[in-house]
Amino acid sequence: MENANEIKFLKNRSIIKFEGEDFLGEIGIDGRIFKALTLARISVGVISQQAIENGLSILVHEIDSEKAVNCLIDEFEAERKSGKVSQIYSINNVSVIGFVAEEFNKVLAELARNNVFPLLLNQIASEKRVNIVVTSSQDEKAKNIIESEISKKPKTVHLAIIGHGNVGKTLINQVLQSSEEIRRRKKIDLKVVAVANSRKIAFNKKGFDNNWNDEVLTAESPSDVQELINFSKENQLENLIVVDNTASKDFVHNYHTLAENGFDLVSSNKIFNTLPIEEYRKLRYTLNKNNRRYLYETNVGAGLPLIDTIKLLHLSGENITRIKGVFSGTLSYVFNNFSLRNDKFSTIINEALEKGYTEPDPREDLSGNDVARKLLILARELDLINEFDDINIQNLVPQSLSSISKPEFLSRLEELDEEYQKIKENQEPDHVLRYVGDLHGDLQKDKGELDVKLISVPATSALGQLKGSDSIFEIYTESYGEHPIVIMGAGAGAQVTARGVFGDILRVSETK
Repeated sequence: MENANEIKFLKNRSIIKFEGEDFLGEIGIDGRIFKALTLARISVGVISQQAIENGLSILVHEIDSEKAVNCLIDEFEAERKSGKVSQIYSINNVSVIGFVAEEFNKVLAELARNNVFPLLLNQIASEKRVNIVVTSSQDEKAKNIIESEISKKPKTVHLAIIGHGNVGKTLINQVLQSSEEIRRRKKIDLKVVAVANSRKIAFNKKGFDNNWNDEVLTAESPSDVQELINFSKENQLENLIVVDNTASKDFVHNYHTLAENGFDLVSSNKIFNTLPIEEYRKLRYTLNKNNRRYLYETNVGAGLPLIDTIKLLHLSGENITRIKGVFSGTLSYVFNNFSLRNDKFSTIINEALEKGYTEPDPREDLSGNDVARKLLILARELDLINEFDDINIQNLVPQSLSSISKPEFLSRLEELDEEYQKIKENQEPDHVLRYVGDLHGDLQKDKGELDVKLISVPATSALGQLKGSDSIFEIYTESYGEHPIVIMGAGAGAQVTARGVFGDILRVSETK
């Protein structure tokens, strides 16, 4: 008895296309084709009729394709002269995959998700047996997808990690450490097959192991998206995810090309979601057209489930009226400590710099631009069309220190002390300083009001009780009234950010 999960796989085949108007439905055509090819000692695999194309497709071995075409041209010479048969030709380099499937439409959908579209389809409904014909360049990928679907084997997901700094390195190690558990628990086989930095990209079809960094160091391929696309096609890799752990303004412009070439996207890079609204919408169109996903939960709040919560509330019809909070783990640490301690502002900044909480140039954090980008991302999740220029940003760096070199800025940090000491002392009793992002106004209109500024709040308030480098977000809605949904926790750090990216990878993988 035939094994229901057995897959028949035949390579080196050709399709003979036989096209004509008002002719192929005539009785006896199939018999004439079979007879002519049998006399020529050519074995026929499948005959499939396509009413839309007014044609027949006949499967033969590739070595017989030219002979089969000539044989049929001779057999139907009269019909060719009369115009009933328009053309007879071959399509070479194809493979046949035969299998039994209970849910064939699901198999077909998985193939389509991976940009595999059968050239021929022959289905015996009563036996649930299907034969599909695909190009040889996609046959291994198609076979792997079908095998995974019908035998319930772990599904292989191929990851390309772009950027292996603190977050990227931590993520790769998390994936390698968790791979066995993920395979056992979720039936997903995660393989890191590409790792890139700004200069070069390393490939490993079987998946990198703990020595991945050595392979990256000795890699010779230039870091180019086309190299990655070519690698995925040459090796027929299915279920592809690109993970962008960079802060690159240039790499995000590859998102369209990657989506068009079968890659889903996961990103901790905030740049794309703050590009002009036209680019933002264009990518969403590309993703929908190509049935791709783009997840970026770590764009705001690192590993906190903020974007997902806002998406769910918005999609459910909940009227979100305001989003307010401390968006920067760096500035959370700075003002949490400055508010409670007697140390100078410059001392706290230097301390945060030494602990690795700030960017190498602290002005990147103190400018407020990072908080502004995060606030804009949340505004766009509510379908608002705000642009970055719409945001009112309080830059914490005075003009006199904005344009000087980084070493000079660090040497003149104490010039900030007097101003911020005054701000601290001029607060009401039992108040503390917090640097917040605030999305408010009538959020049912096209644009909201976005403010990024330093404020003073009661020490007993939710914002006032923040500790360490934690972030906090208050989501006000029509249903909840004056009582916001509060999401609070570690809003920065390589471990929590990598874990959030890992979560996005698994969510994409589970829907593939």
